[in-house]
Amino acid sequence: MKFFKTKTRKGKRVLEDRAPKVHENDKTAIIVKGGHTSDIVTKALTDLYQLRKPLATHMKKKNPIHPFEDETPLTKFAAKFDTSLFLFGSNSKKRPNTLIFGRLFDGQLLDMVELRITNFTPSSEFDVPSPVLGSKPCIVLEGTAFETDPTMKRVGSLFIDWFQGPKLDQVRLQGLESVAYLSTDGETISLRVYRTILLKSNTTTPRVELKLMGPAIDFKMDRKKLADDSLFKTAQKQPKELNPKRRKNTTEDVMGNQLARIHIGKQKTDDIQLRKVKALRKPKEKKGGETVTETTESTPVAMEA
Repeated sequence: MKFFKTKTRKGKRVLEDRAPKVHENDKTAIIVKGGHTSDIVTKALTDLYQLRKPLATHMKKKNPIHPFEDETPLTKFAAKFDTSLFLFGSNSKKRPNTLIFGRLFDGQLLDMVELRITNFTPSSEFDVPSPVLGSKPCIVLEGTAFETDPTMKRVGSLFIDWFQGPKLDQVRLQGLESVAYLSTDGETISLRVYRTILLKSNTTTPRVELKLMGPAIDFKMDRKKLADDSLFKTAQKQPKELNPKRRKNTTEDVMGNQLARIHIGKQKTDDIQLRKVKALRKPKEKKGGETVTETTESTPVAMEA
């Protein structure tokens, strides 16, 4: 890792902003056009850029890059703009209308997936207003492949990083203005973006309807380059400050209630001083067949058998 020294206050602030932190900055993305693109690829890059704004940088000049042969140019662009996600679009006779989604870790390539567009409908063809700039979408992954197939698990994680938007502590219901819906049958991946519409209902919670906002894209996976398990596990590590020490003998149920277990020593009930009442007095047997109950010295009581 290279260390830079600055002579200005602005440069110092830039380096401090890029330095590792306990609470990292929101993930930003860079969108790059290849040496040859089609109208479909250009519109798809623009629509995906609109979903990432303002956490994205769109480079509109053409760059003759081949990421699967050499990813160095993309990593240099990412280091220049301080981004951890990238999207590369290109078009060729052998690989028509392809989008490459990727992410970086510590300045090196982590995951990269090449998806070929088989069906595309831009958002301009839908008469639905766009959400507020910088709003946080709701992400839905549907399909057993996202849970069982190791490759699709990584692809689903990559899409979550791409669409998650800024990190927030709380989100009000009116703030969820869009839904990014991803489904797969194991071979194709479908992306649909909906606009949420809140309608009146008989309860305090409004009735929610979804209206297709676009873009609507169908992908087919071509090539992939995924990090090994050890590097991916390293990328998932979190600082110790974010993982507070777990209190012993405490658990949490599904409702978030804290449950605790208390361990106490053996109780000596024979030595406990209790009030001498008749119900707690033990009877004593005598030779005559009579039983006499223990009493205090001042008020003896005798009972017949």
